[in-house]
Amino acid sequence: MFGIHDLTLFIVSGLLLNIMPGPDSLLIMARSATQGWRAGCAAALGIGAGTMVHVTAAAVGLSALLSTSAMAFSVVKWVGAAYIVYVGIGMLRARLKAGDGDAGEPAAAAPAAASYGRIFAQGFLTNVLNPKVALFFLAFVPQFISADSPNKALAFLILGCIFNFNSMLWCNGLAVFTAFASARLKVKPLVALWLNRITGGLFLALGVRLALSEQH
Repeated sequence: MFGIHDLTLFIVSGLLLNIMPGPDSLLIMARSATQGWRAGCAAALGIGAGTMVHVTAAAVGLSALLSTSAMAFSVVKWVGAAYIVYVGIGMLRARLKAGDGDAGEPAAAAPAAASYGRIFAQGFLTNVLNPKVALFFLAFVPQFISADSPNKALAFLILGCIFNFNSMLWCNGLAVFTAFASARLKVKPLVALWLNRITGGLFLALGVRLALSEQH
């Protein structure tokens, strides 16, 4: 249908690619561990929205500009790297704030919480400002569309939506699992704070890596 072939292989390959760790997974796990599953799901939904921007852009040919124009690639790369570094610095600067303690006990401390809207925006921008994601869709999805397809753009959109749907299943599952594991392990506020900071350090490293990446 629409020139799409090997759909099962596409779905399996997409799931395996989604499981591979990256900045998206790190952000989801950090937010879930420190603020609960709703925060992790907010990050996941932001990432999904960013993915749909890449899918739509690639389907109409805009992402092809990134693969042919060194200047366009560099601009998006540096903006994306700067934002990822910015998020990392924010996590590294996280502080503990006083919470409500039980009667007769000192107030507990917890990492300062971010709003769900801000977390959604972080997930969205972390994904949409990464030119490697755009190039990934241009390289991966066309392999499952026949050369004689009557409507390649529509086929690309359908496959992109399938990929993103499976990605959201994984990302939201990861958010819930991380929050559940964190609650079961009774992660203390200070541990949660350092998880935030470690993730921030990894984001800094990923931002530098993106800045140094080459166009392929």
